[in-house]
Amino acid sequence: MSQTQFDVIIIGAGAAGLMCALTAGYRGRKVLLVDNAKQLGRKILISGGGRCNFTNYHTDANAYLCANPHFVKSALARFSQFDFIAMVERHGINFHEKTLGQLFCDESAKDIVTMLTTECEWAGVTTQLRTDINAITTNADGEYCLATSAGAFSCQSLVIATGGLSMPKLGATPYGYKVAEQFGLQVLPTTAALVPFTLQPDDKAKYEELSGIALPVVITAECGQSFKEAMLFTHRGLSGPAVLQISSYWQPGQAVAVNLLPEHDFVQWLNTITQESPKLSFKNALSRLLPKRLVERLVELGELPDKPVNQLGKSEIQQLGEYLHQWRIAPNGTEGYRTAEVTLGGVDTDELSSKTMEAKRQAGLFFIGEVVDVSGWLGGYNFQWAWSSGYAAGEAV
Repeated sequence: MSQTQFDVIIIGAGAAGLMCALTAGYRGRKVLLVDNAKQLGRKILISGGGRCNFTNYHTDANAYLCANPHFVKSALARFSQFDFIAMVERHGINFHEKTLGQLFCDESAKDIVTMLTTECEWAGVTTQLRTDINAITTNADGEYCLATSAGAFSCQSLVIATGGLSMPKLGATPYGYKVAEQFGLQVLPTTAALVPFTLQPDDKAKYEELSGIALPVVITAECGQSFKEAMLFTHRGLSGPAVLQISSYWQPGQAVAVNLLPEHDFVQWLNTITQESPKLSFKNALSRLLPKRLVERLVELGELPDKPVNQLGKSEIQQLGEYLHQWRIAPNGTEGYRTAEVTLGGVDTDELSSKTMEAKRQAGLFFIGEVVDVSGWLGGYNFQWAWSSGYAAGEAV
């Protein structure tokens, strides 16, 4: 059977695959970009509420979870957030900073996909969509041979950019991990990350009527990591940016501590209120700081007292302060890959060169993006890892 030869074949036409393809193409490499999807960059298109949070001004290695915390440094330094911003600006895409350094398109995530597709066209990349890979083998010359639903292809450099397990309805599969295992690479256990919490049945019954209430908090995991962002009550549990962030650090069976009043010293605030309005009910006083429905529910549950502020004793005030600054809840679990933004774990970074993303023990095989054991914080960090790792491999293939 005749094979079409390429210098580089990239499996996966998402953020990392597209960046790798255009980078390699501009170096004069003959590149084939393959995906089983109907369109390029599906995850990009739905990200950031359709506006694509494409990077973060504050990107650095501390924003990534990886078994080797130093692994991400080289790629992030060689293609930084500012390099990607420069590309966005060259294409005339308008964008804005939302909060905490997060950059979004003014118009649509389609602008980012159009930009990457255009760059791939300029770089001479061949794109093959709606294509299934049936088998990958190597030949006597050390080339990779792909049997696909669109024919047979071979290459010197094979790049796996197939993503993780998050959002299966967008076509996520464990395919990349299987390729790694086929060639003897270690794959670390995977779990859903940047994902809402579900609650224990008792807690769900207590709090489900608060669905839709959001408030700013500081949330802390047992490992000590904390985030200051909004928390949202849902009919299944807890969500919002703070919860998604901490989910990457939470372990099953653990509790999280939530400071419901991150901007206030409760004891000090209560003393002031008591002096100003001694007969004011504690419920009405606290409703000045927290959503009224939340306060009323905590009073109904007996978690907070139902009496005037001047009737609260010293030790009671101390206990209330501890409760409100360290509200503890033990999640039942998470909503899993169905709603997770990323996958923790994946191809062990010890198996890869941090400069090129090439497998140390398998020449010509590269892994980039989410399939690798690198997970960023919420807020554009995972896209930046896709751009940076894609560029690193694109320069090396």
